[in-house]
Amino acid sequence: MRKPTKPAQPVAEPVQPVLPVQPVKPTAEQLLAARDTTIPDVAGPGLRVLFCGINPGLWSGATGHHFARPGNRFWPALHRSGFTPRQFRPDEQGELLGLGLGITNVAPRATAKADELTSDELRAGGAALTDRVLRLRPRALAVLGIGAYRTGFGRRGAAVGRQPEGIGDTEVWVLPNPSGLNAHYTLDTLAEEFRRLREALER
Repeated sequence: MRKPTKPAQPVAEPVQPVLPVQPVKPTAEQLLAARDTTIPDVAGPGLRVLFCGINPGLWSGATGHHFARPGNRFWPALHRSGFTPRQFRPDEQGELLGLGLGITNVAPRATAKADELTSDELRAGGAALTDRVLRLRPRALAVLGIGAYRTGFGRRGAAVGRQPEGIGDTEVWVLPNPSGLNAHYTLDTLAEEFRRLREALER
């Protein structure tokens, strides 16, 4: 008489670690070709906050993603301030819309550095941004760069924080430029300015 055989034990599959997606680095040729290009806004009507960069960098122009250059602190500051439940990658920018957040720029063309923009470009960008805000009617516009705001909107004495002048029903805030080149702000102090905006809107 044959002995009953034991049922085979399931073999556990090895757990594969979840690795972060590494950004694809544009080639030198792609970065050169990205100069003066434009990328689409991440925007829609009725947002909580429309974040506004100065203009796209070459990494953004090459990838089509806002604040794409490694070292830019926009995405970690957005998370640390409580605007997002986790730190998003630039290629996940479309998910911001579900949180009532969007991204645009004062000036549309991509450059290696923001100081390549002329004052006329910034003023024209400020006028176009005003029209955009009046059309989309976000609760708040957050311009990320005090110099660009002063020039683009003719507010020479403006300081970081909520501005006394809104655009229609939209509050206007100026937040620090999140570029890694902005040594006046650490990531923690940058996130604190973002947090002040979020807390003000929640009140």
